[in-house]
Amino acid sequence: MTRRTPLGSAVLAAGVAGLLALVPGCATLGLEHPPTARPALPTVPPSSSRPAAPVATPGLTDAQAQAALITDTDLGEPWTPTRGAATWRDGMLKATTPTADCRKLLDGLYADELLGAPALAVVALDDAVTGAQLRYQLTDRRPKDVDRVLAWLRTLPRECARFTAKGPDDLVLDAQVSELPLPEVGDARQGLRVTLTDWDTEGDPLVLALDVAVVRAGQDTFALTNGGVNEVPNEATQAAVQLGVQRLAEVRKRGRVQV
Repeated sequence: MTRRTPLGSAVLAAGVAGLLALVPGCATLGLEHPPTARPALPTVPPSSSRPAAPVATPGLTDAQAQAALITDTDLGEPWTPTRGAATWRDGMLKATTPTADCRKLLDGLYADELLGAPALAVVALDDAVTGAQLRYQLTDRRPKDVDRVLAWLRTLPRECARFTAKGPDDLVLDAQVSELPLPEVGDARQGLRVTLTDWDTEGDPLVLALDVAVVRAGQDTFALTNGGVNEVPNEATQAAVQLGVQRLAEVRKRGRVQV
């Protein structure tokens, strides 16, 4: 199996450098040491005045949502705009299981609807070296609804730690779900690593691995999956999470300036 080189192109470095300058104490985007965002400073209203009523933030417009999507330029080579759905989606990810929560997870991953449908904006990117595919989508769901999804996702490493799933043509898959550390950016987040293994092969077992991340930043939320057979470039997941939050902040800032 051909090994891909670590994500380190000049394009990615330029795209992420500005964000990392704001992140103390971290020098890599690796899984073991996800960057930590600077904690927000608490604010205390003057004792002589009443706290101002919170003002609802308007949702993203279609143009803002498109501007907030990450691109292949952000991630650098070998990522390119997708050429279509990965073959492993129907070959292995289209699976089911009797356990309700685990079945809900598999259904949401296959349909790209972990946060419900329809998405506000979606982009898919392909890694031509490993065959991985990264799908990134923004949603306009209310923060309290997103937080319920996040709370559910946090239960899955326990409830669906290991189970059997049935794929196409009665393919029997060994499924596992574990925690995936994410950079501490945004207001709330949850990461999962999901693997589906076909042991009934003539050679080495065939493993479909997916990084899954859901991140809420204020009123805005995005979900991403980064999956591939036998090899998934996790550094792309880490970078996409950080860049996604940064891009949302930039879009929101531009919107305030234009008002």
